[in-house]
Amino acid sequence: MLGKENFTRAYALSLFVAAMTAVASIIGLLYQTAVYPTEELRQTYIINDVLNLIVGLPILLGSVWLAWRGRLVGLLLWPGGLLYGLYNYTAYFFGTPFGWETAVYSLIVLFSAYVIFELLKNSDKQAIQTQIADAIPTKTTGWLLLLFGVLFLLRAAGVMIDASAKQTIVPLTERGTLIADMLLSLLWMAGGVLLLRRSSWGYVSGLGLLFAISMLFVGLILLLLLQPMMTAVPFVLMDVVVVAVMGLIVFVPLALFVRGVVRAEMV
Repeated sequence: MLGKENFTRAYALSLFVAAMTAVASIIGLLYQTAVYPTEELRQTYIINDVLNLIVGLPILLGSVWLAWRGRLVGLLLWPGGLLYGLYNYTAYFFGTPFGWETAVYSLIVLFSAYVIFELLKNSDKQAIQTQIADAIPTKTTGWLLLLFGVLFLLRAAGVMIDASAKQTIVPLTERGTLIADMLLSLLWMAGGVLLLRRSSWGYVSGLGLLFAISMLFVGLILLLLLQPMMTAVPFVLMDVVVVAVMGLIVFVPLALFVRGVVRAEMV
């Protein structure tokens, strides 16, 4: 099911994505005023560069390593590690001024999307479904993905509609995040529907989608904690508490899904 020959290109391209992520983040941190010429850009993206290094890279490389060792849980988490970076660099691509960095962001997005497709296409979807279907919270995960997808999509659309009605311009950095939110929301909704319909595509993509949501919540909590230390943004405890509580809604099903897959592997 996890024959390495089926994923040779995916391994190589994932390492390339990881290297590009490290390069982009380190350059952003070392040359802040050159890469992010305005205070708004620096407040938004410098902390994201840190998060890409301490969250994005470990979850991607960790899932690749597990898959390389023949672990099914690694294969199913792998698209989520890529999706975390795809989301972030979609926001960078649309939320920063055009420059040489744009080419780097576009490469990370395009190669991440391609590897995700390769992983889903080359996985033995029917075998995976047969192995894990009775061990994971299928309905819970499906409804959760669908709910988060709808909520994020409505929020992003609402901001854009409100700005249009008021004839105001959405700030560049926020525009990038909104576009990334809408893209990810559509993927979550699609994954939720596929799981609820018990499609083999839902079983092979569900854990990665749930993993991406969870890691984005982890990243947001860390962002709220790091912002006061690295920027002039004040610390607001209630924001951290609210995000942490919302994150628990995702963390628990994620843990149950992972436990189910691990147990199914051992049977």
